[in-house]
Amino acid sequence: MKERLLEATVECLAELGYAGTTTTEVVRRAGVSRGAQVHHFPTKTDLVVGALDHILARRRQQFRAAFGALAPHERTLATALDLLWSMYRSPTFAAWLELAVAFRTEPELQRRVLEVNARFSQQSAAIFEEFFPVSPDPNFSRVAVEFAFALLDGLATQHAVGIESDPDEVLGLLKTLATMFAPEVGGSR
Repeated sequence: MKERLLEATVECLAELGYAGTTTTEVVRRAGVSRGAQVHHFPTKTDLVVGALDHILARRRQQFRAAFGALAPHERTLATALDLLWSMYRSPTFAAWLELAVAFRTEPELQRRVLEVNARFSQQSAAIFEEFFPVSPDPNFSRVAVEFAFALLDGLATQHAVGIESDPDEVLGLLKTLATMFAPEVGGSR
């Protein structure tokens, strides 16, 4: 039931935006009672933050599984960036974008979304270190992941709002920069 509520919330955010995402619509899409929704997520903020945490956890698991399934010689920064970009092009990015815009004017939502994003960033840096353990700089993984996500966030936002750009060119430059600044980080174990 909880999973259905979270999935319905992500759908609503992606399709209807934050303002159009109501607990009534989520309950209808999830096929559960209002009481069940309130039991698991007492407020809309609880529901949308729970949905964000859910989709980010799923994305980490999907990335780890897909990247880990590759042969060691295929586990390169370029392949990791291609995999991340494919994930950014899913409807869940629109849900994240809606929350990012909404929390600008809602302090409680902002606080909670930033907590979820901070956890996601730490866990993503740990995954990076797991697959690319060779950097001697302890801050490299955190900064590299933040840099890649910032670029991909911007590229995906442009795509979401209809600004035309060639993502292949931008990703190509990011891959070139990654190779220049981290030549020792190639394939992984």
